[in-house]
Amino acid sequence: MANHEPTIPLSCPVGFNERYTIEAGDTMFKIAQRYNINVATLVAANQHIPNPNLIYPGDIICIPSVPTPPTTAQETIVLATTTSTVDTGLLEFLLPRFESMTNFKVDVRSVGSGEALALGEKGEADVLLTHAPDAERELVDQGIVTNYQQVMHNDFVIVGPSSDPAGIKGSTSASRAFQGIAKKQAPFYSRADKSGTNLRELEIWSKAKIEPSGPWYIRVGKGMAETLLDASKGQGYTLSDRGTYLAMSRNIDLQILVEGDPMLLNIYHVMQVNPEKFPNVNAAGGKAFVEFMISPETQRIICDFGKTLYGQSLFIADRIQC
Repeated sequence: MANHEPTIPLSCPVGFNERYTIEAGDTMFKIAQRYNINVATLVAANQHIPNPNLIYPGDIICIPSVPTPPTTAQETIVLATTTSTVDTGLLEFLLPRFESMTNFKVDVRSVGSGEALALGEKGEADVLLTHAPDAERELVDQGIVTNYQQVMHNDFVIVGPSSDPAGIKGSTSASRAFQGIAKKQAPFYSRADKSGTNLRELEIWSKAKIEPSGPWYIRVGKGMAETLLDASKGQGYTLSDRGTYLAMSRNIDLQILVEGDPMLLNIYHVMQVNPEKFPNVNAAGGKAFVEFMISPETQRIICDFGKTLYGQSLFIADRIQC
């Protein structure tokens, strides 16, 4: 646009200290790919852009600082983790710090908690960061994982369209809200991927004494960010962790309708895959990552993460007072 006045940020949030001038053909998605971050995080860091789908040559956006490459060769560790730690951008803040402090480079496998735990069960990951406590404890009891540590928590929320056809807004009971959705047969988008979120969703349906089925119950089979996008497009309901919802909130047309039920508490643990069971795992790297995640310095970062971009923390650290 010939008459477009370039949009320029007054300041950039922590971790996005570099500035990039938009060129012809650029999109937020392409830039996010270029800098190996998710688009929701990039959009959230650039709230001076009124519409992230409309950026013009000459506009200036904040991009993440490129970490200084290590001077020595690094060993690789495989981290299998739930999608929310990636979709919220948390790992993008933490991993450069971990890699600069240690001799380990992290290969992230971002999957649902169920699949992450399955990778650990097969010895195909060195360390796990998940939010499915019941399934995690099974692996602890079997000796498949060790050094099991609680890291942080947030909560699940039931989100849906502002029109709220099932009339669940303001309910303090997740199971009663699900009963209302089923009775109305309003569209509900399930991750259906054995993730921690999906497992909690199924627990809520069970408590509601409902086995969801029919065309209104849509099995997405994708991660949380993609499920939120699908639910927004279809103006339906879904269960989301609060962090990913906040990270995606500028890109979706869904509101938080139900929150506060103790059943919606969402706890994250980190754990090593046991080297005595799987001698080929990187035991030193797994141990280093666990210690990094529970260290006071990392816990303080978790406490503050999200305040600048979203006005509130996306996670509550569990080993220090936030």
